[in-house]
Amino acid sequence: MQDAANLGDLVTPGKCLADFSLVPIGDGSTSYAAQIAAIQRLCEKSGVKHTMHATGTTLEGPWDQVHQVIGCAHSLVHRQGTGRIQSDVRVSTRTDKPQGLDTEVQSVEKILAA
Repeated sequence: MQDAANLGDLVTPGKCLADFSLVPIGDGSTSYAAQIAAIQRLCEKSGVKHTMHATGTTLEGPWDQVHQVIGCAHSLVHRQGTGRIQSDVRVSTRTDKPQGLDTEVQSVEKILAA
C-alpha cells in the first residue's frame, strides 16, 4: 500500500457511477415529484447519462461533471423555495474494467437468466 499522497498529487477519477437521492426538508409537503421532475430535466440538459428509479437517480460520466449535476440539483431545488435538502450519494469507480449503467445491470440479469 502506498503512503498517503499530497492532495496536489491526485486527480479525481476519470469516470464514475453515482446514485443520489435528494430529499427536500421542511417545505410542508410529503410529495416532491415536481422537484424530481425538474431534476430529471436538469440531468437531460447536462448531457450526463442518467436513469431515474423509484428512490433516486443514477448518473454515469466524468467525476467532476457528475458531481456538478448533483450540486446543481441542490441549487435548483433551493431556488424553488426549499430551504433545506439532504442527499444520500453513493459513488462507484473502477480501474480494472469499464463500468456503466447498462453493464452493471446486465451482469446481474445474465446470472438471473441462467
